Amino acid sequence: MQMYETDEKSNSVKSVMKAFLIMEELDKYGELSIGELSDRLLMDKSTVHRLINTIKDAGYINQNPDNRKYANSLKLLAMGNRVMDKTGVKHISRPVMEELAEKTGETVNLGVRVGNKIFYIDKLESSSTIKVGLGIGTSVPCYCSGLGKAILAYTPDAERRTILDRASFEAFTENTITDIALLQDELQRVKKEGYSIDDEEYLIGLICFGAPIFDYHGDPIAAISVSCPKYRYDPDQHRALYGKLVTEASERISRMLGFKPNI
Repeated sequence: MQMYETDEKSNSVKSVMKAFLIMEELDKYGELSIGELSDRLLMDKSTVHRLINTIKDAGYINQNPDNRKYANSLKLLAMGNRVMDKTGVKHISRPVMEELAEKTGETVNLGVRVGNKIFYIDKLESSSTIKVGLGIGTSVPCYCSGLGKAILAYTPDAERRTILDRASFEAFTENTITDIALLQDELQRVKKEGYSIDDEEYLIGLICFGAPIFDYHGDPIAAISVSCPKYRYDPDQHRALYGKLVTEASERISRMLGFKPNI
């Protein structure tokens, strides 16, 4: 019979605790090498290597074949998504999303950050026959999405710097912000106005307004957005309106999650 190292006081298995620490570190920073994980978690490299291989065999971690670094897999997202379906932000957000979709007539999205990407976890399609958008389960870099910028703007400085340091800043369109200083300025605007704008930064023909959702700790755990085809967007008519509506929706969801803003 295999013996597991345990903490006699708590009866916890230390190797399991270390495995969770690895996954939490990957969740914070995206791709990391064994050496980087070893340095960050103060674990021996051989221990990290053994645990990484075990977690990878179970399907919870993937290895990038190009740089040999590791990242959490979508299996974790799928599990989290099922939890959110039953008790979490996805379940709580649905009625608010439905109201927002009715008020705007456009597509409403819900997303969470995993590493330096945004994953779409729920969506209500526009009633229009012409739609532009991304499907549930799609991932997009944080720096060029309305959902991502809404979350990044309220992420603690040190964590945000780490996320952006690991971003590729690929130019998906001519509007993509690829300069970190310009992005930081944009995130300051987001904090000032309370909502983000993705103006054809990831997809040509798509404009998106996003706002962060906070938990009871005040952490930005998700974001909600309204997206529409650019040809249907009138800045004079829609910018202030969509910004106001998406911000009100995010504030309602945050309050339902126990968030109490400082007044």
